[in-house]
Formats: sequence, C-alpha cells, structure tokens
Amino acid sequence: MNQLTKRREPFAFMLYLAIIGSGLLFFFLLLVFITKEARNQDIPLKIPGVFWVSTFVIIGSSLTLQGANKAFKEERFRSYRLNISVTLLAGVLFIILQGLGWQKMLSAGITMANNTGGMFIYVLSGLHILHTLGGLIALASANKDAFQRMQYVDSFVYSVNPPNQLKIKLISIYWHFIDILWIILFLFLLYHAS
Repeated sequence: MNQLTKRREPFAFMLYLAIIGSGLLFFFLLLVFITKEARNQDIPLKIPGVFWVSTFVIIGSSLTLQGANKAFKEERFRSYRLNISVTLLAGVLFIILQGLGWQKMLSAGITMANNTGGMFIYVLSGLHILHTLGGLIALASANKDAFQRMQYVDSFVYSVNPPNQLKIKLISIYWHFIDILWIILFLFLLYHAS
C-alpha cells in the first residue's frame, strides 16, 4: 500500500492538528513579545524561583510516562500502574507549583495590569496550564483504566486491544508535547529575564 492511499488514524491526525494549532498560538505570543522588545520597550521579567522546580517536575513526568509505556508494552502491568500514577501526580504537582509561582508574583505586586513582563508570564503559563489540564484528564482516564484491571489476564486483554494501545500512544505524544512546550517557554522567559 503506498503512502498516499495508506489509511490514516483520525484521532492521531486530530491530535497532530491540535498540537500544530497550539504551537502556532504560543509562537505568535512569543512573536508579540519579541516585537514589543524590538521597539525598545522595556519588558522586565522576573521569573519565580518555583518555576525551576515545576520545570524539573514536568521533565520527570515525561520520564515516568516513558517508563509506563515501556512497562505497558512489556506486559509489566504493576510497573505500568505505578508509572502512570506518578505521571499523573507529577502533572498535578506541576500545576500547583505554577500556581505558587503566580502567588509569589502577586505578593511581589506584579499583576497583568501593572507589568508587561508579568502579563506575558501569566498569559504564557496560564495557557500552558490549560493545555496541561487537558493532558491530566487523559492521564486520569488511563490511570482509572489501569486500576480497574488489577488481574494480569484483564490487564493483558486490555493491553493487546489496538484502541487501548492507541490511547496510550496519543496520551504520550500529547504529554511530551506539553513537556517540550513548557521547556521552550521557560527557556525563552529565562533568556529575557532581568
């Protein structure tokens, strides 16, 4: 079967379209920042220190998700349940840490109204949090499925079902996208921080 007539998976296609759309949204926001800065506008950025911790947490969550994928394929279902649970908890911790970062900014008097740099931090991290929430919903669903099938046979039957394999694959693609997106945003903000 040639590449043009090969059947495409519609859910994967929709996910890739969503990723491209989200990537473009963030690209344009960064472009607005660069344009303002190029016009010699002073945009002071103060990155909350807790954002460093949240960055390491989300990187760790991608590693545990990789562990979950490997365990799922190798039929090590106890390890899969552990890793998918840790990934979910790390995602929740990431959002909590981002909220703490906002709280530190607010207590320092940095709001969207009085600080352009602060506005960019709130908007970029806020949009990223919304994307992360979508990933957490998918991870919670995978977690629920994993713990509904505690017996090896039930887990095995679930793992060989192609729609379930696809679900884990798409969750992984999306979560790694969320991770890479945050790293890019964080490095961008660090580069422009005063």
